[in-house]
Amino acid sequence: QVQLVESGGGLVQAGGSLRLSCAASGRTFSTYVIGWFRQAPGKEREFVVLISLSGSSSNYADSVKGRFTISRDNAKNTVYLQMNSLKPEDTAVYYCAAAGTYYGSSPSRYDYWGQGTQVTVSS
Repeated sequence: QVQLVESGGGLVQAGGSLRLSCAASGRTFSTYVIGWFRQAPGKEREFVVLISLSGSSSNYADSVKGRFTISRDNAKNTVYLQMNSLKPEDTAVYYCAAAGTYYGSSPSRYDYWGQGTQVTVSS
């Protein structure tokens, strides 16, 4: 089992940057694919990006390609999401999630979730 805690959200102007962190407990962190999802008010939770066990591969939603970068440090049990060139439409609660045997974008296939961190981008 793994527990996830997100941090780093906040209020930023359009064009600005934020770095989110997802800190995990447990010794088995490196055995989980980690994904970031987001949910805006009144909308369904949507996939943002995921990273493989070793960090050697990742998959981005088209809406964030070229602006967001995911990385992980298994020694620190942490995944990072660097968000640049933020847009008002990026405003949402951002969640990290862990999947044991799944490498994909479906939220229902992820086993563990953090509590989320709010990102607000003003125009």
